[in-house]
Amino acid sequence: MTRLPSHFYAMIDPAGGHEPVSLAETFLDAGARIMQLRLKDAPGRDFLAAARAIAGLCRRRGAILIVNDRVDIAMLAGAHGVHLGQEDLPLEAARRIAGAGENRIIGISTHTVEQARAAENGGADYIGFGPMYSGGLKNIAAGMGLDKLRAIRAAVRIPIVAIGGITQARVPETLAAGADAVAIITDVVNAPDIGAKVRSLLALARN
Repeated sequence: MTRLPSHFYAMIDPAGGHEPVSLAETFLDAGARIMQLRLKDAPGRDFLAAARAIAGLCRRRGAILIVNDRVDIAMLAGAHGVHLGQEDLPLEAARRIAGAGENRIIGISTHTVEQARAAENGGADYIGFGPMYSGGLKNIAAGMGLDKLRAIRAAVRIPIVAIGGITQARVPETLAAGADAVAIITDVVNAPDIGAKVRSLLALARN
């Protein structure tokens, strides 16, 4: 993957109390082109059912579905890829399970320049970087900030998805600092009109 299909990376997360498949439909209707299914506390059976349904929606709409953490569910659901944290399966192992010839996308969460370089050297298709700002779903006390994002951008060539405490107001500066896309949970899932929020995010451009 040399570039992401959109500067908005949608997150299907139950934090706002929305049913995952319905939330995915809302994102797609609003124009989202890439999204991650993030169901940290869901039983495997429910996670797989949601992933299969959303993967089907994405295939019909020409969008990309990434599954958080679970390589097995990504494969069984026919998702386009998987996103792994630093404590999840190592990148090399995930690539072996996914199959070298399957062209599945693998993203890696990173927090330092060293982790970002290791992900790129290991063959990651993109990296997540954060948390960018304070607040957000995890109520972060202090974020990494724009200077660290700029350092990551200078260190790697693969796409960067910034995440953590990002609001609509911060999107332009985050993209201008080197992110290829922004992943936003709280500011989107808590919006009174999620479709309108997504459309306004997609309309934003780099400064």
